[in-house]
Amino acid sequence: MPTGVVLADAGYGIDTAFRNRLTEMGLIYIVGIQSSISLWPPEMGPLPPKAWSGRGRPPSLIRRHPEHKPVPAKELAQSLPASAWQIVSWREGTNAPLSSRFAAIRVRPAHRDYWRSAPRPEEWFLIEWPQGDTQPTKYWLSTLPEDTTLTDLVDQAKLRWRIERDFQELKQEIGLGHYEGRGWRGFHHHATLAIAAYGFLVSERSRIPPSGQRSATFLKAPRLPKGYRPRGSPAATRTSRRQLDRHSSH
Repeated sequence: MPTGVVLADAGYGIDTAFRNRLTEMGLIYIVGIQSSISLWPPEMGPLPPKAWSGRGRPPSLIRRHPEHKPVPAKELAQSLPASAWQIVSWREGTNAPLSSRFAAIRVRPAHRDYWRSAPRPEEWFLIEWPQGDTQPTKYWLSTLPEDTTLTDLVDQAKLRWRIERDFQELKQEIGLGHYEGRGWRGFHHHATLAIAAYGFLVSERSRIPPSGQRSATFLKAPRLPKGYRPRGSPAATRTSRRQLDRHSSH
């Protein structure tokens, strides 16, 4: 599994130019998309360029046909057989593990590919369709490797929730959103300190149950010094008076 994956919601993922640029930069992504995006189903793609007639320039653009064209993501998802769907859990919730029904297939994005000379490479098309719902609820495209398992695809797609939660805590609890300067250097210093503080707190929080292991010695009260008496106790008062008497006699 790659160590670095770009995550984005459908507001960015629907932008073909954005996804293309990520690929050109050598970055792997898993991004949300809208149900209306056009996709070529598995084992299907655009038609090759027309045969050259011997006159003019040879045709170079791939083609579609009324009976051979891409379909919307929603339509493709709804056409999948029941065997394509699996229940996958991705993290612990408040009361129980979070799980839903998912399917993943290999597709080719088709947005305006009739202006291209070659089809786009295959990608993963991940769909979430919770049991009991009348239609799928979420869709993703991903350039994760072809041998990626459905569980790993879901884990990566659902990581965006954790990132949003991190930003929310950074802004509200640590003060990342309190910066009011205008310079890059000042913001860089402020953000660096906020992220470092947040990282420390997350590390400490991970040691506390239920995230950490329960232990009988965890958070054990420190041993009190020999002869310690709580302030205000009768024993402490008598001891203080004896000490005062000894000082006054000298």
